[in-house]
Amino acid sequence: MIPSVLHAPAPGWTAEADVVVVGSGIAGLVTALHCRPHGRVLLVTKALLDAGSTRWAQGGIAAALAPDDNPEDHLADTLTAGVGLCDEDAVRALVTEGPDAVRGLIELGAAFDQAADGGIALTREGGHHRRRIAHAGGDATGAEISRALLAELKDSGVEVIEHALVLDLLKDAAGRAAGITLHVMGEGQPNGVGAVRARAVVLATGGLGQVFSTTTNPEVSTGDGVALALRAGAEVADLEFVQFHPTVLWLGDGATGQQPLISEAVRGEGAHLVDHAGERFMVGRHELAELAPRDVVAKGIMNRMRETGAPCMFLDARHFGAAMWESRFPTILAACRHHGIDPVTEPIPIIPAAHHASGGVRTDLHGRTTVPGLYACGEAACTGVHGANRLASNSLLEGLVFATRIATALYTDLPSATPTATPATGPSSTGPSTASVSATAECAVPAGAEPVVSTTAESVRGAAEAAGDGAASEQGWLVGAGCRGEIQRIMTSHVGVLRGAAGLERAVRELEGLAGGDAEPGVAAWEVTNLYTVASAIALAARRREETRGSHWREDFPERADGAWRGHLVTRLTGNVLTTTYEPLEGKRS
Repeated sequence: MIPSVLHAPAPGWTAEADVVVVGSGIAGLVTALHCRPHGRVLLVTKALLDAGSTRWAQGGIAAALAPDDNPEDHLADTLTAGVGLCDEDAVRALVTEGPDAVRGLIELGAAFDQAADGGIALTREGGHHRRRIAHAGGDATGAEISRALLAELKDSGVEVIEHALVLDLLKDAAGRAAGITLHVMGEGQPNGVGAVRARAVVLATGGLGQVFSTTTNPEVSTGDGVALALRAGAEVADLEFVQFHPTVLWLGDGATGQQPLISEAVRGEGAHLVDHAGERFMVGRHELAELAPRDVVAKGIMNRMRETGAPCMFLDARHFGAAMWESRFPTILAACRHHGIDPVTEPIPIIPAAHHASGGVRTDLHGRTTVPGLYACGEAACTGVHGANRLASNSLLEGLVFATRIATALYTDLPSATPTATPATGPSSTGPSTASVSATAECAVPAGAEPVVSTTAESVRGAAEAAGDGAASEQGWLVGAGCRGEIQRIMTSHVGVLRGAAGLERAVRELEGLAGGDAEPGVAAWEVTNLYTVASAIALAARRREETRGSHWREDFPERADGAWRGHLVTRLTGNVLTTTYEPLEGKRS
């Protein structure tokens, strides 16, 4: 049983916008900046603007920028990594539009590392047959991209609400997205649930790695966008394909939460995976050895751990020397040394950990979900680019390209006026500038009740309206905040890298046992309920797919089964019940 709406107080204030974007990673920031011609844009983010996954991205952004590279080769590598489930049209859009999109970031002020000839320095990562990974600050690519986009946002006119957790989607009488409910919290700002009415809603909420005990994802990555979309009646797809990054710093048995990532670019520059005896165990397991696609490497590491009984494997890059470590990977070097490991003189202990969701809210090639007026991009979306396993460094590019595509689609998609909202239960853009046509009703601001907005957001004001804009609390319920650790334990024990029928059945049953709580509304309970919703959907899909493909590894079905499983599992929430439907590709090339 899954709640069809989050139990929450009625909104005490409202705000108006033409487009509301939820999330402030690369996908959310680019969407917001590109949507400025569509009128009033409001960006809502869960914590600080730079607190999401983008700034943690180390390796870089993949694009065919080198003279000896081309989009067709990038497409081929992406399709191979996706193990037969990529949407080739989506991948083609990614790889053909990607190079100019990266150049647009550079024009915006993003400073990528340069080669000796003054061009962009490019490295190689797993699954790529060319050096096509642009990076910044050695291993701080995400931080540099985030810095450049936030600098552009500062004087853009985009309005911002920080420290705001999105709750549920608002719909009009026709079932079209008409805004969101949210809760502004902490940092000395007024608490309270409010409503934002908008002509379009874009989910760019990032990942869901916090459903597992150990992950590379930040604390905010609790699957809020996917959970909201399910409650709103949208389809999600491919949730069983959770990518586990092969090389995450092992901090010892019992370590939980966000773990330090050791970028794939370290292997791209020549580091070797070795066991406790110093043997390079990936040699002979794949033609690319340590640079095989991530699912192959993660499985290789787990197999070697089981063969030897060791709690971890090692990444050996001592041959880099101190100078290379300090110039090329300063962030990773500092993180390792902080935890008592010096990569200059000793191998780095590593294990796989939850990293990236290849699935998410199902979209078309312009980010449209199955709910009119609701869009999704970035890791929260399933665009079809990744298939069963994401190719390294395609994620930043996906957020960049498909955010731009959403802004383009909105030129024709936006309705002419803001609809009346009712609860849901279930870089600059080119083109002609359009005036804001959002609702013009002024709302009086009660003392101390105004949401946090940027200094340019004079027109986005709070009001003590209890007029039916919020989610109907009597229809919702919450999982208790204390269940967070139990959800993560269940998922890590039974729905991790190694999966089997008995464990998956147990995961589904144990998660069902957490349903039907009567917890008090609050940030912790809302987040945990989102985690519970997403975990339940992942477990159901993983139990249903009886094969091994990409990042979904079934020990009881160890082979890929194209005849039975070359297709997508689509998950929906009907009433309070999650269902998964298999949709075969029916011979479509991918």
